[in-house]
Amino acid sequence: MTSPIVRRSNQSGQSKKPERANSVLLASRRFAAWAAEITLVVTSGLIPFGIGVYTNSRSDLNRVPLNPVLVVTERAIARPLALPVSYGIRNVAWPTNILWTIALLAPITLSWWQLYLLAKTGSTIPKRWFKVRVVNEQGKPPGLGAVVIREGFGRWTVPISIAYLLWRYSFAFPNLGLFTFLSLLMIVGEGIGLPSRRGRRALHDQLAGTYTIDALLASNRQAQSAGGNDEAEEWQEGEELAADQTNQSPNLWRRIQQNPNLTMFGIGLTSMTAVLATLIGTQVYIQIQQSQRATQKINREQFDELRNQLTPNSGATNEQRQSAILAMGGINDPQSIKYLADLLVSETNPSVLDTIQQALTTVGPQAIPELKNKNQFLVSELESIGSSAAQERELRQGRLQRNQRTINKILSVYSGKIQGIDLSSTQLGQSGTPGSSFFNLVLDNLDLSGVKFKSANLNQASFKGSRFRGAGEDGRWDTYDDVMADLSQAQLQQANLTDANLSRVLMNRTDLSRATLNRANLSNARLYDAKLNSTQLVGADLRNAVLERASLTGADLGDAKLNEANLYAARLGRVTAIGTQLSFANLTNSDWQGADLSGAYLDRANLSNANLSATRLAGAVLRSAQMENANLQNADLSLADLRGANVAGADFKGAIIAPSKQDPADQFVQTPDLGSVSAVVQGVDFSQAKNLDSKQLAYICTQGGIHPRCP
Repeated sequence: MTSPIVRRSNQSGQSKKPERANSVLLASRRFAAWAAEITLVVTSGLIPFGIGVYTNSRSDLNRVPLNPVLVVTERAIARPLALPVSYGIRNVAWPTNILWTIALLAPITLSWWQLYLLAKTGSTIPKRWFKVRVVNEQGKPPGLGAVVIREGFGRWTVPISIAYLLWRYSFAFPNLGLFTFLSLLMIVGEGIGLPSRRGRRALHDQLAGTYTIDALLASNRQAQSAGGNDEAEEWQEGEELAADQTNQSPNLWRRIQQNPNLTMFGIGLTSMTAVLATLIGTQVYIQIQQSQRATQKINREQFDELRNQLTPNSGATNEQRQSAILAMGGINDPQSIKYLADLLVSETNPSVLDTIQQALTTVGPQAIPELKNKNQFLVSELESIGSSAAQERELRQGRLQRNQRTINKILSVYSGKIQGIDLSSTQLGQSGTPGSSFFNLVLDNLDLSGVKFKSANLNQASFKGSRFRGAGEDGRWDTYDDVMADLSQAQLQQANLTDANLSRVLMNRTDLSRATLNRANLSNARLYDAKLNSTQLVGADLRNAVLERASLTGADLGDAKLNEANLYAARLGRVTAIGTQLSFANLTNSDWQGADLSGAYLDRANLSNANLSATRLAGAVLRSAQMENANLQNADLSLADLRGANVAGADFKGAIIAPSKQDPADQFVQTPDLGSVSAVVQGVDFSQAKNLDSKQLAYICTQGGIHPRCP
């Protein structure tokens, strides 16, 4: 009667070490299966994303706006991770749009497929590879509800939320590398679990009431159980013992069922708290509303009294009117602001006009919307007056200029406190008839971040040293809450933006013709289809800027930084780009005809299908540049470094690779040798280059170039 117990006790004592070994082996296989699952999901997104990036940088296909779903996803991810915001919708090659959409949908689809398999069978594909299975307390597949709790809440939401809070409110923010490290650390720690009497069990298994078992061992035991009744009985006893151990560790729902009184107390306490919070909040709201109504009544009475003093029949002196105007500005009420904006247009007394401007300046940015409406009304009136009515036109022009000066003054006084001010489609540039006074918008060395100048007329304005971008509430640059002005479609002809900070600012289709942007910071700015004809950009920072289809004809880009900038199909004819840095830039289909690129850095730039005819590339660095099908007719490549460049299909007709030697007998006056050195072509494959003449081929062959006709 006692022998089975003894035998079972001896077997358990002898199997401690194998059980520990099996536990370690199971843990390693669980980790390998988890790593394989993550690898499959990540790879399913990275592969199409990488192909899309390659297609977008190398292809000459038509460009289309980025899929709105991708734009929304990008912004949703950028906000919590404090990534730089990207305003506007950029253009990409059409295959890239499809590939990036696949890169978004493929991981989501694969993840849900793995969750479905786990719910129905207890194993994903990688878990099957490593013989790992997930079961519930009855030894069956867990079901979809338990799997969502296990994977969605326990495995990912809890550890990543803890890691995010630690990262967000620590010195590490916004370092994404440290956030990734913290997330992995929390996920691994959650997977290891806490020690207990029955060993370690992961938090996600405890929350979902699931167990991770060795599928291989279970199948072996089932196979062995078919061999004899004793073994079958022993297997059944083991299963019952496991069930007993399972029942000893109830999940959350079972604990709630076992403690109904405590549960009811918690529900009652929560309900009382909610009711009290609602009552207090309602009372506070009622008091605030009553206070606002009382304030509005007082302001209305003061406004009526002051307005009566400003009527033409009131008999008030100029001093009394000025006092009333200043008092009205102190009310800071919508009706008083509207009245002052109208009075600014209709008043003719110079001293009273100055007082009105002072009152509106006291009101501050709250007066901008009303002044903007009046500005647009005056512009429409001015446009409707014919050129023959010179006197009437000059009168209207004077009113508009008073409005513009008031806006100018408010922007100057409240620098840094005007985020979100909307001056779209406002006339703030120079205007007027010949012989009349002009208005110049001067906003030098000011903080204009967050101001909306979309479609505004800012011609000949001065913004020297001004900042159109702010760090936002967190005080850190390059995070999601960075505040940028909107200058898209604005008129900035001949504007002075020297040393201005326009980084990441939206300037699509903006007209910057003949503007001065020397040493301006335009890194990551969006200048799609912008006009920069004859613009001064000496020493400007345009790294990673988007200048797709922009027009820079005749611009001066001397010493400018355009590393990794996107100049797809940009027009750069007759540009001066001496010493300009264009490394890794996308110059596909760009037009540089007649430009001066002497000493420019074009290493690893993409010049596929670019028009470089009649350009000066003396001393330019073109190492590893992509120059497929580029037009290099009559280009000067003296001193240029072409090592590693891809010149397949490039047209070298009339191009100067080696300077010609002069014959003294051919002319009376010999041109002095200026030290021109031949291009460096060693190792460059010219096999598929076009229109190479005999002199060019002779030089290529003697200098280590590659061509089928070389001996």
